[in-house]
Amino acid sequence: MSQATRPSFIRHYQEIQNDDTVVLRGTNERRGIGSPFSRALGLTKLGIHHELLPPGRRTSFPHAESAEEEFVYVIEGTPDVWINGELFHLAPGDGVGFPAGTGIAHSFLNNTDEPVRLLVVGEPNKPENRIIYPVNPELRELRDDWWDDAPVRPLGLHNGKPRRTE
Repeated sequence: MSQATRPSFIRHYQEIQNDDTVVLRGTNERRGIGSPFSRALGLTKLGIHHELLPPGRRTSFPHAESAEEEFVYVIEGTPDVWINGELFHLAPGDGVGFPAGTGIAHSFLNNTDEPVRLLVVGEPNKPENRIIYPVNPELRELRDDWWDDAPVRPLGLHNGKPRRTE
């Protein structure tokens, strides 16, 4: 029995994986290695990424968004999620949701010696979306979409960085 050629809307994450040179804006800090499924599969109403987070890396600067919801599911590994200055340990099977407009700032950190794999699902970029980086206010000068009237949330003491860097 012959196998048909796979259609273009079936892809393995490694086929569409970004190279390992993506850095956090304005720094030399390497971030996770993304596989942008939505773009590769022609999806326009969903944002879906596979994120490979090597040890000592984080997905982003801690941030909150005004108009875009996000969901992150832990496929493999035991990352920490930074939420408003506090760390919460996660395990495979855990899912975390961030409703838009709440001011809940977040980032995912790999503080372990093993890779972490995440499935990130959100809304595609919306022109009305605004963003705030509560522990990195210096990023304001790099953005034209700063969320000036974001809800103020108390922040814990954690700085939002992995325990170790590469």
